[in-house]
Amino acid sequence: MANRLAQTTSPYLLQHADNPVDWWPWSPEAFEEARKRDVPVLLSVGYASCHWCHVMAHESFEDDDTAAYLNAHFVPVKVDREERPDVDAVYMEAVQAATGHGGWPMTVFLTPDAEPFYFGTYFPPEPRHGSPSFQQVLEGVTAAWTDRRDEVAEVAGRIVADLAGRSLVHGGDGVPGESEVAQALLGLTREYDEQHGGFGGAPKFPPAMVVEFLLRHHARTGAEGALQMAADTCTAMARGGIYDQLGGGFARYSVDREWIVPHFEKMLYDNALLCRVYAHLWRTTGSDEARRIALETADFMVRELRTAEGGFASALDADSEDAEGRHVEGAFYVWTPEQLRDVLGEDDAAFAAAYFGVTEEGTFEEGASVLRLPGDAGPVDAARVAGVRARLLAARDERPHPGRDDKVVAAWNGLAIAALAETGAYFDRPDLVERATEAADLLVRVHLGEVARLTRTSKDGRAGDNAGVLEDYGDVAEGFLTLAAVTGEGAWLEFAGFLLDIVLEQFTGEGGQLYDTAHDAEQLIRRPQDPTDSATPSGWTAAAGALLSYAAYTGSEAHRTAAEGALGVVKALGPRVPRFVGWGLAVAEALLDGPREVAVAGPVGGELHRTALLGRAPGAVVAAGEGPGAGAEFPLLVDRPLLGGEPTAYVCRHFVCDAPTTDAGELAAKLGG
Repeated sequence: MANRLAQTTSPYLLQHADNPVDWWPWSPEAFEEARKRDVPVLLSVGYASCHWCHVMAHESFEDDDTAAYLNAHFVPVKVDREERPDVDAVYMEAVQAATGHGGWPMTVFLTPDAEPFYFGTYFPPEPRHGSPSFQQVLEGVTAAWTDRRDEVAEVAGRIVADLAGRSLVHGGDGVPGESEVAQALLGLTREYDEQHGGFGGAPKFPPAMVVEFLLRHHARTGAEGALQMAADTCTAMARGGIYDQLGGGFARYSVDREWIVPHFEKMLYDNALLCRVYAHLWRTTGSDEARRIALETADFMVRELRTAEGGFASALDADSEDAEGRHVEGAFYVWTPEQLRDVLGEDDAAFAAAYFGVTEEGTFEEGASVLRLPGDAGPVDAARVAGVRARLLAARDERPHPGRDDKVVAAWNGLAIAALAETGAYFDRPDLVERATEAADLLVRVHLGEVARLTRTSKDGRAGDNAGVLEDYGDVAEGFLTLAAVTGEGAWLEFAGFLLDIVLEQFTGEGGQLYDTAHDAEQLIRRPQDPTDSATPSGWTAAAGALLSYAAYTGSEAHRTAAEGALGVVKALGPRVPRFVGWGLAVAEALLDGPREVAVAGPVGGELHRTALLGRAPGAVVAAGEGPGAGAEFPLLVDRPLLGGEPTAYVCRHFVCDAPTTDAGELAAKLGG
């Protein structure tokens, strides 16, 4: 019999709808029930493509005996962290403070007042590696709740007070300047992995936002070391197992330093950010490899993640069925020499094994290898590679596919819109710009809908119940601004302005600090506020970037001031933890450069417009259009006449404008950084 989760839109919650556990979604009614029954709440947080979430669900939440105990002694509440990043953030902060680490599944025991008192992540079905079994944890918590209630209340009170006392130190004393950016670059150089690219050790995550900062810094200052780190990291990832060598697109992270074996789930946000980074790398260097990866990743997103309504789904699972029908990680992607021979025959299989690094002993589990480009195969026949790749891809397509998390997350779709719009514009792929526009239309139609506030998620064209958080407003505004630049349609600038006005009214505190939830959002035990970039730009830095671009487009002093206030946090964090504020540093580069304002009085898609879009000046904004109505679409185009009847470009920054030009070469030189 299905539980209450059957009524939800979240694919993750729906995966648990048939559990014998009597799950509740996060709601006031769940806590009311706990109060009425005088029992604690078990909060379980995860997401649909999370491997260990599936494992714990199978071992414990599908087990009748465990479920019976849970139902008798707790009110179990299930949360999709991707639908409720605010709930996840608040309790993850508590878990990390208490245990020194965190992760998913996240398991937290709460009082009926939502105050946490005991924490963990994955608990096994029997004791192992010094970790208690889930049943032991449940019994221990029940005993503490029954016999030592005062102690539980004291612990919960102490944790809540500790969280409340963590006030955020933000810059407050101005914007990041040359000195902070230089210190950040030095810090990144220290953590850079000279041998394998990327930063830090294993597990190694794709540092898309840091690479964006490095490319912008190089464009502004000419620093060769910054470009070298960016380019070498992108090459290492593109040739590693973290990149799907057959179907395109990136996995979540590499379990090793060398980028060989990935954690196989594929997330929309990683692919959107990386698609854009490789397009920008091509814009900087002209690298054929960067162009190929940008286009293959864009095509992967459209082919594998696009939903029937025109939005983009959140993720593909890491797990799928192998040849024996077992549900295992990576089954869809890995190959043995024997499997290569079955598809390709002896000669081509030997060629493919050398080219893709498939060995007899394997680089993954049970003798299987992750395809990569180890680079020791010497010069290769490109036509042969293309033929082999096509045959392997067709054979792989016959395998059981990984599951897809179909919910559309506003923020991540904003990132995808920006990536697809730019990639389409750079490489003359109008179909990609169309896909970006369709996703933007869905966000306006379904996520803004009647309420004129962003909804965090939708599924099958139906808006979810959860309010958008700051990253939704920042990333969607970023996507809309990029779409405005590429299409010349001023409506997208208007929509971005509408979202950013809500940021100013609902998410902004004193001294420029920002909050992840709106002033009128549900009150949790602490109002979440995290300025650090993790797998995606933080709401804080995403909003700062969009506010800065919007101010450059419109001349709005309020938005410029808000952007500068928000960047105080980058002044504080950039020199100390540059790896975790990459997008903030990229926005700081735009501020240091102006950003430049480029008005093209001429046809959208014409030579001058394309040249402007390909300019490398950090964060430059581009408005294009012709005719008397152009100024109504974009304030930047007001009073911008054609010179001698020719399309004309105007470049301004810091309230100073260069002489207008009709020459694409001259415009390119002005925007080289």
